[in-house]
Amino acid sequence: MRFDWAELLRLGLTRLGLRPAEFWALTPVELMLLLGPQAGLRPMDTTGLQALLEAYPDMKNEAKDE
Repeated sequence: MRFDWAELLRLGLTRLGLRPAEFWALTPVELMLLLGPQAGLRPMDTTGLQALLEAYPDMKNEAKDE
């Protein structure tokens, strides 16, 4: 699942009246809540979550182990 950031930015600026800094300070979940169900955005499914986990795995702080 990919976010269409250009479309989300357009909706945030035009429909919600956000300033760019306000838009980029929101999390994707906050933005979807503001846009409401009519935005046509699907919630993340397990495939999307798995892709995020693979792209950004949790890492141990190796400095503690030393």
